[in-house]
Amino acid sequence: MNKNIVLCGVGGQGTVLASKLMAAAAMEKNIPVMTAETIGMAQRGGSVFSHLRMGEGIHSPLIAKGTADLIIGFEPGETVRMLPFLKKGGSVVVSSRPIMPVSASIGDAVYQAKDMIAYLKQKVTNLTVIDSEKAMKELGSSKVLNVVLLGAAVRSGELGLTLEDIQAAIRNRIPEKFQELNIKALTYTE
Repeated sequence: MNKNIVLCGVGGQGTVLASKLMAAAAMEKNIPVMTAETIGMAQRGGSVFSHLRMGEGIHSPLIAKGTADLIIGFEPGETVRMLPFLKKGGSVVVSSRPIMPVSASIGDAVYQAKDMIAYLKQKVTNLTVIDSEKAMKELGSSKVLNVVLLGAAVRSGELGLTLEDIQAAIRNRIPEKFQELNIKALTYTE
């Protein structure tokens, strides 16, 4: 089972932590895994993306365009930007909540998440849109959106890992005082 997964968002959304949780879960199951992150201006609201590859015979952490099984999008505009990586018939799990990246705020461009979501609906057959505002309100925290998206990715069937696998990674990688909230976020469904 080889899986190519792209995670994308804006600095501060937890894309790198989500990638690390998936990698840890894969390693616990003795699945070979490679990751690569581009974090550039992440701390200033810039684009962040991670490539995660799991399975046998992987020689590079980078995913070629048109070969990603799954894109986990923490922000709609960044998800649209990474769409060329998705293979035909691939899946996308995306947050509905827009966070204007620095690059979009420089010009006079209008930035509408609903337009990005509409575009994704036209282009992606297997699309899951997470109502992030609702999830964060119900969970009482905006800090666990990354884990909400991971849970949705597991339920999509494209991640190749189970909720239990990710739950174990949370218990091993996240401080104890935040584990209960993250596990609740992992199992969150609308």
